[in-house]
Amino acid sequence: MVLSGKKIVLGITGGIAAYKTPILIRQFIKAGAEVKVIMTSAAASFVSPLVLATLSKNDVITDFTSENNDWNNHVELALWADAIIFAPLTLNNLGKMANGLCDEFLQAVYFSAKCPVFFAPAMDLDMYQHPTTEQNINLLKSFGNIEIEAEEGELASGLIGKGRMAEPETIFQSVVDFFTQKQTLTDKHFLITAGPTYEAIDPVRFVGNHSTGKMGYDLALEAANQGAKVILVSGPSYLKINHPNVQLIKIQSAQQMLEICEQNFPTTDVFIAAAAVADYRPKNIATQKIKKNKDSFIIELEKNPDVLATLGNKKTHQFVVGFALETENEIENAKGKIQRKNLDLIVLNSLNDKGAGFGHPTNKVTFIDRKMNIFPQELKSKKEVAKDIINQIINYYEK
Repeated sequence: MVLSGKKIVLGITGGIAAYKTPILIRQFIKAGAEVKVIMTSAAASFVSPLVLATLSKNDVITDFTSENNDWNNHVELALWADAIIFAPLTLNNLGKMANGLCDEFLQAVYFSAKCPVFFAPAMDLDMYQHPTTEQNINLLKSFGNIEIEAEEGELASGLIGKGRMAEPETIFQSVVDFFTQKQTLTDKHFLITAGPTYEAIDPVRFVGNHSTGKMGYDLALEAANQGAKVILVSGPSYLKINHPNVQLIKIQSAQQMLEICEQNFPTTDVFIAAAAVADYRPKNIATQKIKKNKDSFIIELEKNPDVLATLGNKKTHQFVVGFALETENEIENAKGKIQRKNLDLIVLNSLNDKGAGFGHPTNKVTFIDRKMNIFPQELKSKKEVAKDIINQIINYYEK
């Protein structure tokens, strides 16, 4: 059984759906997993710690110290786990995890985790539909956590709609599926760029763009989930990533990005240039803040190095993927980039397509390979687009 010997931490927060957790524990135990339960102080009102301790065959932890005043080591427990599952995850605890609040032992374990983290939200209909909830769920997912979506049905309030915690069988199967997925990139090293670059004008101002970095971060997570070792070189971004296979390197400028990429390129199998690198930078950078004492202000710009072209033309064995964001003559311009920059695959975005480009959770792309084969795609979430791109790379290696 795939879960045999796996170490599972089950985090239970204070929602009515907590009454289902004994069933979930039994499923993990039957599958050969070892389970340790952590509860928030409110969770004990919904399910008995004695029941959970009996089923899991381990003491239930509710605080930083035990009844004997022994210290419960949150870091040690987080490192022990092969997976952490939050079920149910209430609105309150969702907000804490998404926004860095840590006032109970359960959050301390979460913020120390290095393993995959699953979360199964559970709340009433209007709470689930609130924009803050959607924002916090997306934040957790952007950190690399795995959502087990709430289901529709009758809720504790009597309302009918989405917000019920997924059934224990669904949660259990989600964890099984994660550990059984075929990891086809275990011997590959990926180098991925993400986000914008900021080119300094003076100590407080810069030339930049609206890229969030989401596409690059989703690509890094998908490649890592397929077993690849990933170096993610990211410009300024609010996004976080937490995966043992991903090394995040933060940079500011195009020149810094190029230097890091050149250092790592020789040992790279796949290079994906998903960053929106600024084409130009100020020729002269002021050492002090420029004062607003004129009606007009002229900045002389000079060309930045082309990170993708530089590395594409240095490649020996690497599979190189580029992106093209176009507004006219999209296909022709993308094909030209394949040739100029020595690419194996280009991902074409058109700003003429609704829901594509910067600032959207979705994207509509077209793949073009080095043989000039064209593969249009439907509008999808950026996470799904990332999977499609990684699958294109897997197909290349499996030929």
